[in-house]
Amino acid sequence: MAAAPLLRCGGRRARLPGWETLYSRWCLITSHNLYSSVYDPNEKTFEKLLIANRGEIACRVIKTCKKMGIKTVAIHSDVDANAVHVKMADEAVCVGPAPTSKSYLNMDAIMEVIRKTRAQAVHPGYGFLSENKEFARRLASEGVTFIGPDTHAIQAMGDKIESKLLAKNAKVNTIPGFDGVVKDADEAVRIAREIGYPVMIKASAGGGGKGMRIAWDDEETREGFRFSSQEAASSFGDDRLLIEKFIDNPRHIEIQVLADKHGNALWLNERECSIQRRNQKVVEEAPSTFLDPETRRAMGEQAVALAKAVKYSSAGTVEFLVDSSKNFYFLEMNTRLQVEHPVTECITGLDLVQEMIRVAKGYPLRHKQADIPINGWAVECRVYAEDPYKSFGLPSIGKLSQYQEPLHVPSVRVDSGIQQGSDISIYYDPMISKLITYGSNRAEALKRMEEALDNYVIRGVAHNISLLREVIVHPRFVQGDISTKFLPEVYPDGFKGHELTDLERRQLLATAASLYVAEQLRSQRFLGTPRIPIAKSKRRSWELSVHLGDEIYPVAVSKHGSSFSVEVDGMKLNVTSEWNLASPLLSVTIDGTQRTIQRISRNASGETSIQFLGTVYKLQILTKVAAELSKYMPEKAAEDTSSILRSPMPGTVVAVSVKPGDTVSEGQEICVIEAMKMQNSMIAAKTGKVKAVHCKAGDTVGEEDLLVELE
Repeated sequence: MAAAPLLRCGGRRARLPGWETLYSRWCLITSHNLYSSVYDPNEKTFEKLLIANRGEIACRVIKTCKKMGIKTVAIHSDVDANAVHVKMADEAVCVGPAPTSKSYLNMDAIMEVIRKTRAQAVHPGYGFLSENKEFARRLASEGVTFIGPDTHAIQAMGDKIESKLLAKNAKVNTIPGFDGVVKDADEAVRIAREIGYPVMIKASAGGGGKGMRIAWDDEETREGFRFSSQEAASSFGDDRLLIEKFIDNPRHIEIQVLADKHGNALWLNERECSIQRRNQKVVEEAPSTFLDPETRRAMGEQAVALAKAVKYSSAGTVEFLVDSSKNFYFLEMNTRLQVEHPVTECITGLDLVQEMIRVAKGYPLRHKQADIPINGWAVECRVYAEDPYKSFGLPSIGKLSQYQEPLHVPSVRVDSGIQQGSDISIYYDPMISKLITYGSNRAEALKRMEEALDNYVIRGVAHNISLLREVIVHPRFVQGDISTKFLPEVYPDGFKGHELTDLERRQLLATAASLYVAEQLRSQRFLGTPRIPIAKSKRRSWELSVHLGDEIYPVAVSKHGSSFSVEVDGMKLNVTSEWNLASPLLSVTIDGTQRTIQRISRNASGETSIQFLGTVYKLQILTKVAAELSKYMPEKAAEDTSSILRSPMPGTVVAVSVKPGDTVSEGQEICVIEAMKMQNSMIAAKTGKVKAVHCKAGDTVGEEDLLVELE
């Protein structure tokens, strides 16, 4: 649920037989809000519900529970004691230390909390125990309702091998592959050769991109088997793997299903989830630009057929790969609430958490398939504490020193579980929030997303807003020409940030120069009056030197009221703003074009960082005299990094493959770092002899920590 207000259909409700169903259908058909659901106070569900999760999804569930009059219990690890979901819940209990295996995956501790608080039901969110059949079984044995499907459906769909066989029997299109458990790396190579490269190696239990590797040859298959099995064991406690044909250049499109315990099932349209990095979704939208009504219906009907085949009840998602000819193949079914569910809520008007709770209590669905609309367009960006300039996003940790969500932008929803002062740690997923925008059409939704990203203030950690903004304005994305290979195809050399056009470069230089002068003028005043009243400044022009990238630009600035006239590259630009230098956001108009910028940092040497069009640019602004003198300042020599290996991210050392005295080849694995449950192989940059090893398995390392030195 958003921090933004829940918009509801209004009007007077007559107490006629079946009025709830009729009124709810009317809301679905007529609503163009973030979502509109009817909460009937006379429809009793549960008195108390425990959320077996953390972060934004725990907050999301709590908000719907509050609207339904259900008391909530939060669980938390010791490092999450002051988390937002803990503060929001009616009760909160610590279930263990930070590692997930000792807290959020600790079934014994969670069951004890359920008994202690007398919670009648448990919503698992996503991840952690959400698709754990043993947890659902233990809840059932104690008479506690699991807000999700029964153990049979979790078992059937949670195991990718069994789910694929069931899908075949339900006449659902499936991907060619090996329908058994792969025993070892040698068998993986044999199977991959039989299927034909490329192949996808994936964890049998789990999802979210963890335990997944693409292999194009025998060597990558062996390496993929090792990493995927280790990640699967770490994330899901199950290291079984399967192998199937990799569909090259596909779209990832999924169907949201909703089913009750009375044999009724619906498909709630599709979500386009093709923008991914490392098999994890980054941008999602609903509906898809690619599907026509016939393909949408065929995918929806197959998804419902699969749900009915396993007697599914609750919200669930059937994921498909779709090729360029609109052939679609079953990928997997997630028997839980999906991370990207908000975009479905926006275009259908349904509150999926409410529907899950109703179904779990035994109520039949209130809607028919013909009732489910596609109203408008919704886009979701996953905002992560990640450095997008490293492999499209390696985790960043730290404290959110400043945090401001863009809720003042119209039709924006932010699902988050953090606040200013929150810590982003190495223990959990680095997601900061899910940013959702809605519009009557795709262009409107994307324009609002662009504005929302520009107005999102995040300080204290690296974040991926620059990447998100570049994706949503890229011509290929705007045209709908996307696939799961979008990021590596568009940025083959890695993401470098926004590339400024000549006009945008001038706008940035003019804005930075105007900001510098505005600050100089403010520093001459004290409480609104000149610092030295008898020496009033009449200066109206400044000659500056602005360093951006590898270039130095002479810039002339003159002041006219609250505006500045700036000459750069022989062109004059008029820059206007309220110049509220205390605000993290600054709205600037440059020759009639409005830009929202953020000044990230500045220092006494004239260095400043400005977020402009989503990307942070480093500049140095000096007076003409200071620029002349700076030529005589010595430059710091760059460090030779070819002989050292530093950690590119905070994490835990899983394995070290070398020792002092060993000779390593360029590209050889030196160690493995695990961050947020993903394992990353660290390799040698050159051939040489190992001089020193500064880490061992089990060590916790920070970003840029020295790991290994070569002679």
